[in-house]
Parts: sequence; structure tokens; C-alpha cells
Amino acid sequence: MKKAINAWTIPETISFEAMFASISAAGFEGIELNLDKADASAHCLTTASKQVDYDRINALARRYKLPVCSISTSLYGGTLGSDDAQEREFGKNVLRKQLECASALGADCILVVPGGIGEKTSIRQAYENSRQSLLELVPEIEKMRIKVGLENVWNGFFASPTDMARFIDDFHCPFIGAYFDVGNVLINSFPEYWIEILDKRIFKIHLKDFLHSSWNQGVFVNLLQGDARWEQIVKALNKAGYDSYLTAELAGMPKTPGYLYATTSAALDIIINTWGGLK
Repeated sequence: MKKAINAWTIPETISFEAMFASISAAGFEGIELNLDKADASAHCLTTASKQVDYDRINALARRYKLPVCSISTSLYGGTLGSDDAQEREFGKNVLRKQLECASALGADCILVVPGGIGEKTSIRQAYENSRQSLLELVPEIEKMRIKVGLENVWNGFFASPTDMARFIDDFHCPFIGAYFDVGNVLINSFPEYWIEILDKRIFKIHLKDFLHSSWNQGVFVNLLQGDARWEQIVKALNKAGYDSYLTAELAGMPKTPGYLYATTSAALDIIINTWGGLK
């Protein structure tokens, strides 16, 4: 397993070059870039990104020996499962743009968020709409040969690992799998049990930690500061045969970003080197 970090963890004013330089110096082996709204940060991809932009990023990746390992996005917002055809088309175009970015930047996977549940859209409707939206894109996904990792987020869509596994299996597509976020299930479950069920379906992993509290549901915290049982998590990943990136996705520290990079890199070393060899 290799260690990576999501670009949302880097303060938004930092340029692409400064980001690549500092993340490489901190010892990371990959970086996950994000497709965001225009001007969301100085180091985001946008729907207007073109080949000239990809060429500059690729040059930085080579210079700093820091490959782009995956492409995430903030743009879905339930659109793939919406009852509104225009919103669904927007979501599909987001996915298409992620595929373009991944192909141009050498990433083998994109992160996609199905959903759309709301006051006017039931779980059943959101499920069927999300499924249909993705089914319509399967020919394009298979042509691009880029993995589409569906992420479990706090949107009420994947309530259990069996829900997630069944949704993935219904596509019968080797390029549609899971982008499993360890921290997102810690509030009410154990991520190692999800990993056991998702198994070979897992394409990529997001890491964050969650600390339960006696006075509220709890809070997300930095790695090794919460209740994640890292030994069991890594053992489950080993059993599933997972050998790709562990990508930290954490809240940034704008005043002391270097401290966060260093401590996160060290935490990943502990997670990988202490438990990574366990079978």
C-alpha cells in the first residue's frame, strides 16, 4: 500500500507547483486532485480545464515524482439520483469530465457519489435514478478503461456494506467498484466489517479518523487520534488483496499546513509499516 493525500487538505491559496513540491517533500507517493467550481482553489481542476492545463500538471508530477492517483470532485450534490433530467445530465457530465481528467493525468480511478435522496426524492427513486444514470455511462466508462469508485458519504444512500455491494454488482461492469471511505462509517459501524464484505470491489481508499464523544455524535479528527481500529482495518484490506493508495482526506490547517503534511505522512507510515505486513 502507498500513501497519498487529497488536494482539499492543502490550503486553497497554494499553487499547483507549491502543492506538488510540499507534498512530495513530506514523503507522499501520490496526490488526489479535485474537480471543483471555478476558482474554488489555486490547485483545483474545473470543467474548463484543457490539455494545456493537464500538460502543466503532468510536468509537475514528473518533476516532483508525485503521480496523480485519482480524481475526486465536489460537484455531484445528489445530481445522479435526481428526479430532474437536467440535473442528472449535469451529474453525468461531471463524471465524463472526471474521466477526461483521469485519462489525461494518468490516474486509474475517479471518485463518484451516487444519491439524491431528499424531501421529494425517496430512497427507491434515488437508487433507480442513480443506477440508470450510471448504466447510461457504462459504454463510455468501459471505452476509457478508467475505474469508477462509488463512495460512501453521509447522504443516506449506502446504509450498509451489503447495500453498497449489491448496487455495484448490479452493473456487471469490471470498471465500477467502491471508493471506500474508512472515516465515513465510523460514526455507527466498523470499517473493517465493510471491507470484509466489499472485498475485491474496492478500488480506492479514503482515510480519516472519527472520535466518538459523550456529548455529541463525535467529530472527525486527524489520523491515529480517533476510534479507528487501524490494525483490523489494514488486516481486512490485506485479506481483500488491496494494494493501492491510502489517501488521507482531512480538514486543512491553513496556518500550519506543513505540520499537517508531516504528521499525516508519519501517521500513514505507522499504519502501513506497523500493520501492513499482517495477514
